[in-house]
Amino acid sequence: MAAPMESWGEAGRLLRIALQRATRAAERARQQTEFAERHERLAARTGREFHRSMAATHRRIAERHLTTASLQHSYAASLAAWSTGHGDRPRFMAEVAAACGTASAALTLIDSDLNQLAVATSDQLARDAQDLEYVLGIGPAREAAEHKQPVLASGAALDGRWPGYGTGLDSLGLCSVAALPLKAPNGCIGALTLFDPLPGRAETGELDEVAGAVTDNVLLGPDADPDLYGGVDLRAVVHQAAGMMSGRTHCSVDEALALIKARAFARGESAEAVARRIVYEAMDLD
Repeated sequence: MAAPMESWGEAGRLLRIALQRATRAAERARQQTEFAERHERLAARTGREFHRSMAATHRRIAERHLTTASLQHSYAASLAAWSTGHGDRPRFMAEVAAACGTASAALTLIDSDLNQLAVATSDQLARDAQDLEYVLGIGPAREAAEHKQPVLASGAALDGRWPGYGTGLDSLGLCSVAALPLKAPNGCIGALTLFDPLPGRAETGELDEVAGAVTDNVLLGPDADPDLYGGVDLRAVVHQAAGMMSGRTHCSVDEALALIKARAFARGESAEAVARRIVYEAMDLD
């Protein structure tokens, strides 16, 4: 679908922001590289391990800034195409997915109790797959965030690890997942889940690099954009519906939330779809 005329101005605004962020990320990468080179010279002169360690740290930070710059440039290119009337409004998560070697990726933000607070996806397939994990309450993103370790699974191992999840993915035409924790200084803020990623990519460390760049420089950091250019969807309506059901039925909010998820799973719908009917149509879960 071509971008409507009133969207061209918005595309131009977002394009300028993306290019500015790409430029700043590239400049930060250059500065970090200079710091690394300085420590490398000092390490060669003094032989001190401290300088070698600092050089490696600055090199790693520089790589993450370069990855961030690449994501922003890719998104800017998609915005430029959209501004001329080509294609649907681009999603930043589509660039994240492409950088990870897949078409479908989901980013989930969690609270300290591992509840999903928000989700951003590259496409509808990724959204459907992530909604499956949400209604089941188990899956790779939750596990990766809880243990702060990458999670890889495919085929029959999916249902063995998370009952019902593999069957649901299969119905969507998906057969493998890779989930990476979004590690922050004070813990883990969520997970990046890739659906049907190219074989071998997870083992190279490339996916960790993208997840780290998204966490450090997109969700957090000087140019933080936790909304991902408007691509993040808060699950607020689900929690609103759970609160309303709790008041109507005199059950706990957690019990009401479980009922909403169960109804969604039974009907093959998203939890948001059920929640909207509760909130806006006064539907009961009897």
